[in-house]
Amino acid sequence: MRERGYHATVEPTELIVDRTEPGILQLILNRPAQLNAWTISLETAFFAALDAAAASPDVRVVVITGAGRGFCVGQDLTEFREDAGDIGSRLRGNYHPNIKAIRALEKPVIAAVNGAAAGAGLSLACACDLRIASDQATFVPAFVNIGLVPDSGGTFFVTRLVGQARAFEWLCSGRRLTAAEAQQWGVLSEVVEADALAARAAEVASELAALPTRAIGMTKRLLDRAATATLDDQLEWEAQLQTAATQTEDFREGVAAFLEKRPPDFHGR
Repeated sequence: MRERGYHATVEPTELIVDRTEPGILQLILNRPAQLNAWTISLETAFFAALDAAAASPDVRVVVITGAGRGFCVGQDLTEFREDAGDIGSRLRGNYHPNIKAIRALEKPVIAAVNGAAAGAGLSLACACDLRIASDQATFVPAFVNIGLVPDSGGTFFVTRLVGQARAFEWLCSGRRLTAAEAQQWGVLSEVVEADALAARAAEVASELAALPTRAIGMTKRLLDRAATATLDDQLEWEAQLQTAATQTEDFREGVAAFLEKRPPDFHGR
């Protein structure tokens, strides 16, 4: 079942799953005419791809990007034309599993933000571990503009990235940030020219894929806990995960390479 989800896309192909580069899984949201707005079918395919990536030792990095001019502008409001229905149930059943899957994935996840990131699309980008953006990208909370509150983890991630005062200012005003402003605020790791984004994201992904994947995954877990942990708890979690890290093949390879004065050859095991 996992393998079937890993290779499958939906019809029409709303999600492109690309495994061209070794160790790298690229997920391309492919509704360019709608700026890659979420639909139920896209959300379902996206979750299946993340679920299978978690189970595959061959996947060591995930890159998320969008086709065309947009990264993702959140919910496709045409699905709400008649009646929005129970939004809470929809969030719990579709949006939340995807956000949780990104954070639970013990592999680095890169958002290559090629264009507009708005609403839940902004939340999606902020849920990733790294954000590299085109200089043409824009970042808009959007929720307040239609009388809604941020969802899909928007308040959680934005507050951690920019601080509470700026998070309030941004999320409650719906202000549009350019890529340069988003980098200045701490939302982005890097901004590159639009035609260089794909190559730069691939370069960063390749660098991460060559590192000890288990150690990166455990570091991700520790960083997620650090924001609310006591010092005693964090020290204990570090001790437990360091013990687990010393039992990996990559640790043994790292020590051997250091002693032999050669570059390490990590395999993510």
